Amino acid sequence: MKHLTFYLDFISPYAYLAFEQLPQALLGCSYSVSYQPVLFAGLLKHHGQLGPAEIAGKREWTYRQVLWLSRQADVPMQLPAQHPFNPLALLRLALACSHDGRPNRYVCETIFRHVWRDGGDATDPQRLQVLTDVLKPAQDVASPEVKAQLKSNTDQAIAAGVFGVPTIVVDDKLFWGYDALPMLAAYLQNDPWFAGPDWSAPDQIAVSGERRAPSSERRVSDAAK
Repeated sequence: MKHLTFYLDFISPYAYLAFEQLPQALLGCSYSVSYQPVLFAGLLKHHGQLGPAEIAGKREWTYRQVLWLSRQADVPMQLPAQHPFNPLALLRLALACSHDGRPNRYVCETIFRHVWRDGGDATDPQRLQVLTDVLKPAQDVASPEVKAQLKSNTDQAIAAGVFGVPTIVVDDKLFWGYDALPMLAAYLQNDPWFAGPDWSAPDQIAVSGERRAPSSERRVSDAAK
């Protein structure tokens, strides 16, 4: 049995879709999974990137694509009233419901659906209070321990090579994005391709030139912090 670590941030519609589709995508595979909330903005800052919802044109395309993908997968989705938003309250709530920084599937499912099914403001104080009452966290969401756990989770993800969400790590391999689920399933089913040369070939490609982004492109927007 393989163990999967699913890195997620509730701000990501692709993480929501991957979370909802994971059981179906891996049907017949032998695995266990732990869910590890991370701050997506922290990953972006570390790698000097903007999120897709922070780039004009790409933002609108992202929303259209995820609505199409949800329709294709028969996964209910309604865009939140505001996006991007500050996900810290949701991430800390999830971690306050765990003892090891890895909340269970019910907690993650409840928070994901709070964001991506109701069409409301994901950070509205009244809605957050209702969500908190439902989940009944064992820890204070504003405690130093919970805040430190989120930082630790994010640092662990960066150390593992994670650059975006959703990312699922198994053995020494990273599978990034909702569209990587079939590839992950093939790996769990012992597809011989992963032992061949194509997996490692990209590591050997030389870089002949790099474009340095302007400083304005390297900043993470306040909305995503």
